[in-house]
Amino acid sequence: MSKDFIYLASASPRRRALLEQIGVPFRARPAEVCEARRPRELPDAYVTRLARAKAARIWDDVAASQARPVLAADTAVVIDRQVLGKPRDREEALQMLANLSGRSHSVLTAVVVRHGRRVLSELSASEVRFRLTTERERWAYCATAEPLDKAGSYAIQGMGAVFIEHINGSYSSVMGLPIAVTALLLAEFGFPAWLHTPRSPA
Repeated sequence: MSKDFIYLASASPRRRALLEQIGVPFRARPAEVCEARRPRELPDAYVTRLARAKAARIWDDVAASQARPVLAADTAVVIDRQVLGKPRDREEALQMLANLSGRSHSVLTAVVVRHGRRVLSELSASEVRFRLTTERERWAYCATAEPLDKAGSYAIQGMGAVFIEHINGSYSSVMGLPIAVTALLLAEFGFPAWLHTPRSPA
């Protein structure tokens, strides 16, 4: 297997930054898949199915011909058994933020690595608690435009961090790619983190 880079089936700048953080060389290729949730589909099954579909799309499109692994992920914010995706507009973002205010919610991120017929996946679940927020704060946050392309209408690594009271789980998973899980999966395919880091002296 060629190991000088992998394909990342994502356009997310957060996922790119996290891979760079752990020293994994990659080329990003956005994967266009239908993200509609199936009737009665559980959130964990939903994110896993989408991550697998993204990995399959990029494997078929570019990676198979080069025999390179594909990494894909999908993240969902879940509250009251409802999956909160990216808001369609500011009004929907305000509604999501009001719903999260003063409450805990789950963030599920499925990670998939594919090489040929071999496909490994893991699900990372984290609990995030919002402090109580005011309507004025929510309006001001939406005015920054940060919530408009984020699942659940907030970015834990951005200005939305001021709303986060507590997190139980993986911070990087809430960002969109659990680092520990990702590193272990890539190692299973012979592609460890810090690939180009010189070995320590014996």
